[in-house]
Amino acid sequence: MGNLNEIFDLGRKTLSDVERRLDMSRRDYLQFCATLAVTMGLPSGSEAAVAKAIESAKRPSVIWLHFQECTGCTESLLRAEHPTLEKLILDVISLDYHETLMAAAGHQAEAARKDAMTANKGKYVLVVEGAIPVKDNGIFCKIGGHTAVDLVKECAADAAAVIAIGSCASWGGMPSTGPNPTGASSVAEVLGKPVVTIPGCPPNPYNFLATVVHFLTFGKLPDVDKLGRPKFAYSRLIHENCERRAHFDAGRFAMEFGDAGHRQGYCLYKLGCKGPETYGNCSTLGFGDAGENNWPVGCGHPCIGCTEKGVGFTKPIHQVAKMLNVAPPLQYARIVEEQGKGASFASAAALAALAGAAAGAAVMLTRNLGLSHAAQEAQAAQADGQAKDQAKV
Repeated sequence: MGNLNEIFDLGRKTLSDVERRLDMSRRDYLQFCATLAVTMGLPSGSEAAVAKAIESAKRPSVIWLHFQECTGCTESLLRAEHPTLEKLILDVISLDYHETLMAAAGHQAEAARKDAMTANKGKYVLVVEGAIPVKDNGIFCKIGGHTAVDLVKECAADAAAVIAIGSCASWGGMPSTGPNPTGASSVAEVLGKPVVTIPGCPPNPYNFLATVVHFLTFGKLPDVDKLGRPKFAYSRLIHENCERRAHFDAGRFAMEFGDAGHRQGYCLYKLGCKGPETYGNCSTLGFGDAGENNWPVGCGHPCIGCTEKGVGFTKPIHQVAKMLNVAPPLQYARIVEEQGKGASFASAAALAALAGAAAGAAVMLTRNLGLSHAAQEAQAAQADGQAKDQAKV
């Protein structure tokens, strides 16, 4: 996919610029590109193409819209540490409109959005954070005098790609929970066409980063599943790679918060963990660059299924999950099962007496049934004989 020696020639001005801008050594930069390539499921050698794209590709203009959400997706991005957001994300993309991060406000902010859309028509990336209310003509969310419905349609019309980040934008999320008074809907539902979705509450920032870098490297978005989720991040059940999976297979479960099993890291299935029915890479890619255990299950709380439509914010948090690939027995034996006592002579004798009585009753029943049948045959023969005698007379 590329020549590493050519790309990482120490004399190249572009590499020096990257090291200066990102405050990363050549080695760290290569490791970062390799990690992104592996995350996206690309073949060996792809890190060269990723590095070259980041170094030389024209930064795509990004317009980031906020609607019904808590800004948690943006907060998650701000906590990316290798490298930090301002040293990489804002260097890889040209973030021309973001209501939370931009300095401009009011008319200046709206002018920046329109200018970016005009200057990059057909080339910019639209990122939507938050659900879109559609009830009562969308009056529940307005920005600059325009409803969220009108804004997303206007911005998506000339976008090269549309990315829904977070569960709210991906499928409605928490705002769409019944009775859903505002008619909170997903980006795809409002636009009437499929979009790339990166669900999670919040999603891992590197899932978004890898999606953008894939677009930079190959000029297209990564392969997605039927729900629009990138397959490199949402193709496996969380349960399959969970660090507590061994306890599940062995039948070791925490039965309540704070019990001995919970303190020892046992499986949280019986406390309502939705990992067995939720697709995501949370169990393999920790949050906040604080280690792989830095996610809900690693911290001792069941997965709530926030990346899965129909699970997160729909099913009760502590309701037992539906197993999609492995069905455990209804009752596991305890770790130390109590041993039963042997039967005493008296109980064995009583059991034998009962068995003998049952056997004797069966014999008598059979015998009585036989006698009854014989009696019926005799009565039938006698009646037949009487009928013949009357016929002779």
